Amino acid sequence: MDSTLPKILIANRGEIALRVVRACRELGLPSIVVFSEADRDSLAVRLADEAVCIGRGPATESYLKIERIIAAAELTRASAIHPGYGFLAENAHFAEVCAECNLIFIGPHARSIRTLGNKSAAKSAMLAAGVSVIPGSDGVVRDAREALRVAAGLGYPVLLKAVSGGGGKGMRIVHHESDMLASFNMASQEAERAFSDGSLYLEKFQINPRH
Repeated sequence: MDSTLPKILIANRGEIALRVVRACRELGLPSIVVFSEADRDSLAVRLADEAVCIGRGPATESYLKIERIIAAAELTRASAIHPGYGFLAENAHFAEVCAECNLIFIGPHARSIRTLGNKSAAKSAMLAAGVSVIPGSDGVVRDAREALRVAAGLGYPVLLKAVSGGGGKGMRIVHHESDMLASFNMASQEAERAFSDGSLYLEKFQINPRH
């Protein structure tokens, strides 16, 4: 492999990492895979031009450790980092750290990640751009009392949603006013556990929408 070609470090695992390794091969670019001890024998690790262990099996001790991924990139003299999806792919801070370390982040600009990663901020950006959105709260709802006030104006059912993360966590459909307090608390607690951010916003729940 030509040592002058830019090296791509892949900060992911499994099928995602394997796809990027294969794409690098098709483009004639050297690939580097970081891996946890649990993924040492994975196909992506075996097929990559280089591989660096960055920690133990749990993602919190490996694939989510920004400093270890950056260290691996510096050790292998990588030019760019491909985060795949999941893990740090939607982490604006990670994109900023890459830029600070003169590493190309193969993905959106940190500003875009930060805006679109927060559903409330993303909705505000869409409104500012003149895009139609589902009626809902003007930003984060501070507590169940505020959620009740907003819901009264929208009409039930409404949907409580975590402003961060995704995957259906921190979401609750509220059909009646009497359900709001319990639903708000459950959604907020679930979002806090999943995303370290229990903030919620609220919007009108769409029944049988046309996508």
